[in-house]
Amino acid sequence: MKIFDAHFHIINPNFPLFPNNGYLPPYFTIEDYQKDTQSFNIVGGAIVSGSFQQFDQEYLIHSLQQLGKNYVGVANIPINITQKELDRLQKSNIVAVRFNLKRGGSETINNMVVLSNKLYHEYNWHTELYVDSAHLKELKSKLLQLPSFSLDHLGLTKKGLTDIYFWAKKGVKIKATGFGRIDFDPIPVMRKIHCINPKALLFGTDLPSTRAKTPFSIKDIQLIKDNFTTTEQENIFYNNAVEWYQKIIR
Repeated sequence: MKIFDAHFHIINPNFPLFPNNGYLPPYFTIEDYQKDTQSFNIVGGAIVSGSFQQFDQEYLIHSLQQLGKNYVGVANIPINITQKELDRLQKSNIVAVRFNLKRGGSETINNMVVLSNKLYHEYNWHTELYVDSAHLKELKSKLLQLPSFSLDHLGLTKKGLTDIYFWAKKGVKIKATGFGRIDFDPIPVMRKIHCINPKALLFGTDLPSTRAKTPFSIKDIQLIKDNFTTTEQENIFYNNAVEWYQKIIR
């Protein structure tokens, strides 16, 4: 089964790191990532910027250069970024902006609508949100103004699952990642999301699982294999993400 890893982090000690609420993550290099995933058929993926990387883009550009054309970047981008810098990011295979509404380290929610629309209309970038689904209801008016977005880690908490299902029906992508972060059984939730919208779920390893209670392991992949048909797995592990990140991998 081919896998497009729709969510993982690279933490390179040669580039700036910024404490988030006193937390600095352990290093996790490209070599570490390749070693941890060598038994999987990973053919591409999305490197996602963390709160501890703030607006540093150099680590991301460097990582994409090392990993090659089948990998894309999801960046923390400030509202005052220059057009010249955006053009450089576009050429470096960065395809999305992230707003970390849970931990910070990204642009503020007040600028989310303006920046997301600018990037979508000028570069066809989408938006990725790290947010506790319990807060989705209060954010609904803002989210309805976003042209295209995804939600990380199945929304994290069962309190907001009704809203997760609402957004899945609207065509929003839901990342099937971070099982060690959530407070519910992922399979019934994933099955319902898949029933609502077969193109919604995107699998990702979430490596190196920073701050997760239980880190990613091969058991997470097996869990999906045990509960979805081969065709469903192809969508979750590969097809949906390749379409979302606009990558054609041969």
